[in-house]
Amino acid sequence: MNHLDYDALNTLRDVMEGDFPLLIDTFILDSTERLQKLHTIINSANADLIRRSAHSFKGSSSNIGAIQLAALCASLEKKALDGDLVNLDQDLRAIEQEYAQVENLLRAMLQVSR
Repeated sequence: MNHLDYDALNTLRDVMEGDFPLLIDTFILDSTERLQKLHTIINSANADLIRRSAHSFKGSSSNIGAIQLAALCASLEKKALDGDLVNLDQDLRAIEQEYAQVENLLRAMLQVSR
């Protein structure tokens, strides 16, 4: 399973040059906050807030080339849009596990580029 689109990431690195590490650091910090927010709103069972939060996380994941993470967020977004709020904790757990993989891969990529 591909966690990252390395072609997209390499293009970003070429375009951003010295700011690429800042982009990755910002994504990691932002994602941590997004996961905390998802925990809170999933417990509130507010379908619209869940949908919007998942949509936002999907977008940032897609922009950084985190393909599988974006897909999991899209799935959560669709469930919330459909009003299907059953087992969202399992969906969130899958998102967290994928994010952990992505974070490790991005940090490893930063080590190489710094």
